[in-house]
Amino acid sequence: MAKAAAKTAIKTTPRSAPKISTTAKVVKSSRIDLASNTKTKVIALLNERLADGIDLSLVTKQAHWNLKGPGFIGIHLMLDGFRDELDTHVDTVAERIAQLGGIAFGTTQTTAQATSLKPYPIEIVSVQDHLAALIERYADTANKVREAIDACDEAGDADTADLLTAYSRMLDKSLWFLQSNLA
Repeated sequence: MAKAAAKTAIKTTPRSAPKISTTAKVVKSSRIDLASNTKTKVIALLNERLADGIDLSLVTKQAHWNLKGPGFIGIHLMLDGFRDELDTHVDTVAERIAQLGGIAFGTTQTTAQATSLKPYPIEIVSVQDHLAALIERYADTANKVREAIDACDEAGDADTADLLTAYSRMLDKSLWFLQSNLA
């Protein structure tokens, strides 16, 4: 029986892949009235936040599927809502990259290479362990989004800063909900 289980076990070690070029640049002209260097800088910032957002969305679903213990159903349903909200903001970030004439790097390969989030502990199951892991990642993401807001303001792109401000509010509210469920 143990041999059969060993043969069917899924290997979770990431495979090595060639480095994918994710250099930010304006690839298509845009009539949006921002300097080219501002667009390039903002596209790079947004791709960094895009990778974190996709990663956060995936780990939120990882927790949703695998958590067990007291409070399961409430947390399970709450995480579904978080995932929906994250996906909306991730889509908005990716579309802003395209609006500025850039390429949104949103594949699992580019996300794995570009995310700044710590790897998620995929073997955990308890509600409390998942909450703690999610709190750390939501806080990190929210802090980096706030840094990007400031950088966009400094670069002269108030529209992108505003877009990120809405994202930041959602992350802060989600973080509050997560922390309120931690014993």
